[in-house]
Amino acid sequence: MTSNPPTTLSERVYRAVREDLLRGLLEPGSKLKLGDFSKRFSVSLSVVREAMARLAEQGLVQSSPQRGFWVTPLSIEDLRDLTRARVLVETMALRESIAGGALAWESAVLAKHHTLDKTPMIDADGNVNAEWGSAHRDFHHALLSGCGSTRLESIAAELRDCAELYRCWSRELARDIDRDVASEHRTITELTLARDADGAATGLADHIERTTAVLIDYATRRESA
Repeated sequence: MTSNPPTTLSERVYRAVREDLLRGLLEPGSKLKLGDFSKRFSVSLSVVREAMARLAEQGLVQSSPQRGFWVTPLSIEDLRDLTRARVLVETMALRESIAGGALAWESAVLAKHHTLDKTPMIDADGNVNAEWGSAHRDFHHALLSGCGSTRLESIAAELRDCAELYRCWSRELARDIDRDVASEHRTITELTLARDADGAATGLADHIERTTAVLIDYATRRESA
């Protein structure tokens, strides 16, 4: 009987740990003990290290030769810096898309928003639905896809990936349950399709900055507890 190839095992570990991270099951800044994951998934340490390396590339965990791997800390300074960078890059790309995006771009934005709007954000267990997460990424990608610059799109996508953990923490840890995210997406879509560059850019910036405000409040309360 042929065993599964290491890449398949690594993918399984990667997906499971990534889900734990995004659901807030692993505390920000906590040590990740490779031996524990090796036992949990019945795989070798090299397989676990491969999965952790992928998570580190996405900014979900951090590593060093001396300390090993740990969950990315909830850093207010980093969050503010990341938010500022995202707002600058994404609003610029959105303005470029509105100025030069063709009918095909408009159709893509409309279609991706429809999928996002019809996908439940929260699953039966009260956690962020993985399918919603995928639809959310696709929607934000579509918004910027008419900018005419693959480099600008790539930078925006990389920054969004770095913010993924913070975004999920805003729901799972900070319990940002009163926020009407669907309305925010709807407003951004309507202003974008109306070619209102100023309004759409403002709506997108507010959308990004809301997550930051919620998490900073959570981190402040956590430190003072």
